[in-house]
Amino acid sequence: MSQHDAARRIRWSLLAVPVAGALVLAGCSGSSDNDADGGDTGNGDLAGFSVMVAQANDQDDFYAQILEQYSEETGVEVEVIPYPSDAYNTQVTTQLQAGNAADVMILAPGTGQPISVITLAEADFLEPLDETSAGLIPEGSEAEYQIDGATFAQPTALTPVGMVYNVTAADEAGVTAYPETYEELLEACTTARDGGKTFTVLAGGIPFNTGLFSMLISATRVYAETPDWNEQRAAGEVTFADSGWREVLEDVVEMNDAGCFQDGAAGGTFDNITAGLGGGTSLTAAVPGSAAASISDATGAELNVQAFPPADGQEAFTVTGANYAWGINASSDADVKESAQAFLDWVAQPENAQAYAELSGSVPITGIDPETLLPQYEPIGDLLSSGAYAGLPNATWPNPAVYDALGTGVQGLLTGQKTVDQVLDEMDAAWG
Repeated sequence: MSQHDAARRIRWSLLAVPVAGALVLAGCSGSSDNDADGGDTGNGDLAGFSVMVAQANDQDDFYAQILEQYSEETGVEVEVIPYPSDAYNTQVTTQLQAGNAADVMILAPGTGQPISVITLAEADFLEPLDETSAGLIPEGSEAEYQIDGATFAQPTALTPVGMVYNVTAADEAGVTAYPETYEELLEACTTARDGGKTFTVLAGGIPFNTGLFSMLISATRVYAETPDWNEQRAAGEVTFADSGWREVLEDVVEMNDAGCFQDGAAGGTFDNITAGLGGGTSLTAAVPGSAAASISDATGAELNVQAFPPADGQEAFTVTGANYAWGINASSDADVKESAQAFLDWVAQPENAQAYAELSGSVPITGIDPETLLPQYEPIGDLLSSGAYAGLPNATWPNPAVYDALGTGVQGLLTGQKTVDQVLDEMDAAWG
């Protein structure tokens, strides 16, 4: 594989954008925008249905692969409609409002994004699901999927998010082991710089990445000690300004001052992550854990997924959660909705949940077993199996503006245009 092809594959595995198209499984057209009765599927029992998904490129096809397995096993026709990742949220909301969305769609749990489950369910766009779907909701995250006991989405898998660590690059820089504490991390930043590399490559110009990085730090600084922090914030019992979120942002400033990030990190893009992590000039990056296998395959480097190191006196804790969910369009025909629920029941079966996890580089929603974890998750296997993790905090923040205030606020910290106090106050104001 050429260096150009490897870099392109890495970039796509993180966040690149394709041209939208449709893939029809089982040999012929499935239902579309709810204007058909679904047609004969070959087994005479279940109607065909359509599914809209976010897709990075033609190789980023794990949704299509699991749906193809379902079609081959059942004979049900499925039309997979991919949209560019950066346009997907708009496509979902626009088509739902216009009444021409697909029968099934990939959504975000909770309330923190435009395509969040609760937000769309409250607008009557989503069909209530059955008890099988309800049984897959991770304990403690029911409010991200349910309203008054009714379930409106089915989680796809658990997706650990962490510091993807390039072991090969670390060895080259003289960092012999991933830091166990934050204090050791700062020392590793100096060692990496002395070795001609940086410890972390940050897309500082992209609020999504600066926000994600900050949420990783919050695992130990906020949620390990106060797992119900979001609920306390909603009740007005705490604020961002008077909690461990202050330490989160202070750590970002300290890392920036210590040279932990690449030069020019404030204007960094996802291309910098591609070049830094994939090219071995940086040791870590805050990206979905599923990227570790893609980058390793493309470059030959050894990569794994790590938790952000706890501060002195804190216990290790990480971030993972059911970050994506299947939802059924409430306006689809009754027979199509029945068929879509049958698929959700099928993908909930342990063997199919395992197959989906392997295809998507995630962890089965049916349970965490250290013996079946993908190799890249071995460093955090004990944390996952013991439950020493929090879900992504923004999943239950009341609106997207809070996360935007965090991401853009960290950009301001990197440039020196904002202070920690200002960012915390802006997050509290966005909470409303």
